[in-house]
Amino acid sequence: MSKNEEGSSRELVLPGEGQLVGVVAQLLGFNRVKVKCADGKTRICRIPGKMIKKIWLREGDLVLVAPWDFQSDQKGDIIWRYDRNEIKILKSKGLLGALA
Repeated sequence: MSKNEEGSSRELVLPGEGQLVGVVAQLLGFNRVKVKCADGKTRICRIPGKMIKKIWLREGDLVLVAPWDFQSDQKGDIIWRYDRNEIKILKSKGLLGALA
């Protein structure tokens, strides 16, 4: 992995096509969270199995969401959780929009 601008060992994951940045609004249990996305919609998102034990989410965390092909306005999957240094970089690039 390459080092990003802040010296972290993680590579910065930017939102791709069809992906949104969001803030965890509520933990629902059963690997589900309610996320307020940058497009103004609130989605019920699931935490994939590969992230369940490795990444712990809290309310207020900034995450990358991939809306589902069907029910895209209501549901999605969490792809990534951003840490503090990555949030600073996203703000400086202007990628947070209404969430900033």
